[in-house]
Amino acid sequence: MARYFEDTEVGEVYELDGRYEVTEEEIKEFAEKYDPQPFHLDEEAAQESIFGSLAASGWHTASICMRLLVDGFLEEETSMGARGVDELRWIQPVYPGDTLRVEVEILEKRLSESNPEMGHIRTQLTGYNQDDEAVIEWKALGMVRRRNAEE
Repeated sequence: MARYFEDTEVGEVYELDGRYEVTEEEIKEFAEKYDPQPFHLDEEAAQESIFGSLAASGWHTASICMRLLVDGFLEEETSMGARGVDELRWIQPVYPGDTLRVEVEILEKRLSESNPEMGHIRTQLTGYNQDDEAVIEWKALGMVRRRNAEE
C-alpha cells in the first residue's frame, strides 16, 4: 500500500526488512570505479591503514543504504525525489562480510509552498551492520505526493 505525505507522522521510525551483505569483490569493484584509495583496493595497504583491513568506500556504503531505502521505504506512486542530503556521516567502517540494514526516522514534515501536490518530509536514515552498530547516518529532505492536494 502506498505511503502518502499524510500517512507519515513525525517521530515514526521504520525498521526496513531488507539486508545487504557486502563482499570483498564488490568493495574492490566499486573502489576501482569511484574511490580508488589503497585501503579500498589492496589488502596489504589496508592493513597498514587506520582500518586494519580492506574497508568499503563510504560512498559505496551510502549507495547500498540508498538501495535498501528505495526497496523498503520509498514508494513508486508517492516518492517525487529529494531536495538533498545533509549531515552525511560515516560512523564506522564497513568490511567484507558485513550485512547492512537501515532504519528511517521521520524528523519533520511540511506542505510544499510551491506545489500543492506534494509535501516535504525530513528524515534521518541510519545504516547498521549485523551487530546493530551504526555505520552511516544522513538526513534528507524528500518530496512526497499528497493523497489529496485539495485538502
